[in-house]
Amino acid sequence: MITLEHINLVVTDIEKSITFYQAAFPHWKIRSGGESLWSGKPRHWVHFGDDYQYIAFNDNGVNQNRDLKGHQVGLAHFAFVTSDIKGVIKRLAKAGFAIDKPGAENEYRENVYFIDPDGFEVEFVQYFSDLPNERNNDG
Repeated sequence: MITLEHINLVVTDIEKSITFYQAAFPHWKIRSGGESLWSGKPRHWVHFGDDYQYIAFNDNGVNQNRDLKGHQVGLAHFAFVTSDIKGVIKRLAKAGFAIDKPGAENEYRENVYFIDPDGFEVEFVQYFSDLPNERNNDG
């Protein structure tokens, strides 16, 4: 079995990123952090998550993220499964983040997309079935 342990993101401001992800994941915390050189450039880094998964944030990012409506090569989005999508939406709204776009209507799941402070598209999905043929149904 293989599971995703972490995502490593280069951001402009670690605190702004933590504000977004702390709202989505209230049980996550800063696991560790420090300073290092990345390709000759000094960076602060933070591992933000729980005991099993985390997001690594690295500051001093430059330029803008890719145009999510364009066709440039790069990350389109990443997604997290939740058992309480309405709670995620409510916490993110309270932190000042609005839904960027709703997911397609589907009786077996509800999903929404947000844009984090650095322009990464983040999907949250709640499934209403444990059956793979229903969960993965695109109808």
